[in-house]
Amino acid sequence: MAEKVYVVGVGMSKFIKPRGEIDYPEFGLEAAVKALNDANLTYDKVEFAACGYVYGDSTAGQRVLYQLGMTQIPIINVNNNCSTGSTALLQARNAVASGSVECAMALGFERMARGSLSSAFTDRTNPLDHVNMVMAGPPAAQIFGNAGVGYIEKYGATPRHLAKIAEKNHRHSSLNPYSQFRDVYTLEQIEQSPKVFGPLTKLQCCPTSDGAGCAIVANEAFIKRHGLWDQAVEIVAQIMATDSPKMLSTDAIEWAGADMSRRAAEQAYKKAGITANDVQVVELHDCFSANELLTYDALGLTAPGKAHTLIDSGNNTYGGKYVVNPSGGLISKGHPLGATGLAQCSELVWQARNWAGERQVPNVKYALQHNVGLGGAVVVSIYKKASDKSTQPLVGYNPAIEARPITQADYDKAKSAKRAEFLEAKL
Repeated sequence: MAEKVYVVGVGMSKFIKPRGEIDYPEFGLEAAVKALNDANLTYDKVEFAACGYVYGDSTAGQRVLYQLGMTQIPIINVNNNCSTGSTALLQARNAVASGSVECAMALGFERMARGSLSSAFTDRTNPLDHVNMVMAGPPAAQIFGNAGVGYIEKYGATPRHLAKIAEKNHRHSSLNPYSQFRDVYTLEQIEQSPKVFGPLTKLQCCPTSDGAGCAIVANEAFIKRHGLWDQAVEIVAQIMATDSPKMLSTDAIEWAGADMSRRAAEQAYKKAGITANDVQVVELHDCFSANELLTYDALGLTAPGKAHTLIDSGNNTYGGKYVVNPSGGLISKGHPLGATGLAQCSELVWQARNWAGERQVPNVKYALQHNVGLGGAVVVSIYKKASDKSTQPLVGYNPAIEARPITQADYDKAKSAKRAEFLEAKL
């Protein structure tokens, strides 16, 4: 029987505009140190690590984690497009669930180039070659823009519904200290910002970003031994899915991965023994406002074809049935590809612990995460706090509402004792 798996520590850096001033080892170290400090653990306790990034050379994960110690644990490097961070979390969770380790780390980081996403390899087949040939253009904005147009034409939504999603997420991000953007915009400002593709405007599209996120996962025996039960958040279900043949059709909605999201969500609810109605808070992959619209359907948050009614009713924000993207989502928080899934995890863990301050969703029992990458892969995760007891941060401040940089003391607390012994012997 598989072990139950819990998130016991999370941490992330601020998401920032790519400038090249900070390199990926620094981003990754910050997130890892914060996650270890959150759980009051040293790196020696980590028995397995999965490191996710999309842009970078092989074994970049080792380069980051060797800063904490060369403890000879297995470290794997993951690239699964925009779902990379959640894929790393899935790998860490599976390592614990299998019983092969008691404690594992999932780390995601990215240092991106400025401007729109583009293929790094132009001399070989693109994984999305079918869609590109049908669409006659590979940029992500066209894929999701066409999906938005498809939903509008098929179900009667309007471009204003897309703008309303962006307005909500920008408004939410004003309360998130980790967000790349914290400005609040009116609907008119969003609609009048520069056009990108179809109904999508600039303020409805996620930016390229640099940053990192990290999660520490463990089994019950480890949690009890280290006194972490009150802050542990169970991953009650986690399902990965890939594309169905619908992606090969001419239905633009399916190009954006709707069917794989639908399958993963259905299986996750079944595994958790709940329905969408039992969820209070959702971190959803809104790389473009159009993707949030069609994913409401795919996750079962609304009846098929009725996503725009969820928006009109206010049931996707505070005071409604669900709060979707309290962090600000990818549109406003930012989207460093390898880090996104772990930033979503961090937000939902903070929400489950009731640490989120002004952006706290009331009475969180179940939290839902959706992280998708074209090509394709999607991970849907459902979280629930392990204990009904309230808990206070172990780091002396609340990391959910204050994005502090790490200090030397933070690093010293997290690093491997073996690293210190090695350096002393070397000196």
